[in-house]
Order: sequence, then C-alpha cells, then structure tokens
Amino acid sequence: MDIRLKRTPAIFLAGFMGCGKTTVGRLLADELGWDFIDLDRVIEAAENVPVHQIFSTRGEAEFRRIETETIRRWTHKIERGNATIIALGGGAIIHPGNFELFENHGISIWLDCPFEVLLRRLQNEPDIRPLARDPEKFRSLYEERRPGYGRAHYRIDAACEPAEAVAAILALPVWK
Repeated sequence: MDIRLKRTPAIFLAGFMGCGKTTVGRLLADELGWDFIDLDRVIEAAENVPVHQIFSTRGEAEFRRIETETIRRWTHKIERGNATIIALGGGAIIHPGNFELFENHGISIWLDCPFEVLLRRLQNEPDIRPLARDPEKFRSLYEERRPGYGRAHYRIDAACEPAEAVAAILALPVWK
C-alpha cells in the first residue's frame, strides 16, 4: 500500500460537477469500509445554507476560505487515522493551498469525464447546478479547470457506470 495511505488514509475525489464524485465516493467508501463525506454537503450543514447561496451572498472568496478551513479540519481527523473518502467540490483542487493539503494527506484522484457526458448527466438538475444553465460559460469553466484537475495523483475515466469507476480506483497501484 502507498505510504501516503498508510500515514494518512484518505482518498480525495476531484473533478467537474456531474463527474460522479459523490456517487463513486459513497460506493468506494462502502467497498473499503471507510467513512465518506461530500465536502459541499459538510459546508452546507455547517453554514446552514446551500453552496450556491454562499457564493451569491458572500462571494467566491469567502466560500473558498470556508472550503479550505473545512478541508484542513478533515485532514486533521485523517491524521488521527480516520480513513475517509472525500468528494471535493468542483473547484477545490484549483484553489491555491488546497492541493498541498491533499498531497500531504492521502491520494487525490481526478474523475475525468467528457463535457458532453456531464451535460447529459446534469440536464435535469438546473436548480441544483446553476452553472450548468449557460452552456458556453459551463464549457469555459470546464476547460479552465481541467489543468488543475490534472494535478491529482491519478486520473480515472468516469464516463462509465459508477461501479466501473470504483473498480478502476481499486485497481490503482496504491493498494499494492
């Protein structure tokens, strides 16, 4: 097993909205017997408002501050041996300083998915995913974030069924 997972047992799932971070994360956590958290849901519970409302009322800078602090709190739990799968928000790995937290506290995995697949997955969720309403801005954000996702330790093709993505993660060399 990779020394990073022995020292700080965490898998950080990164990727664009709709790539399957939450679904794959839950399945992976069940398979491994680890805890699972969805970072955006943890923030929403702590702040008592949805993420999109934090963005609209307090701004992105304040959201990113809250997000980084939440990641920091969870990495402290992981340091104490609490094995956890964390589904990151779509922009978490891009924000300065966050990647260093992941890099030093487990393994990061990019769930990569073609843009057209993401659009199809999100087409019935306009209230949950307001950024997906404008296809041009959505595509621009997707292209802008891809290099940041590429910083992850591993890349998994997520244009498949969630169970297939979990199997691909479990086949990574980190488990040997």
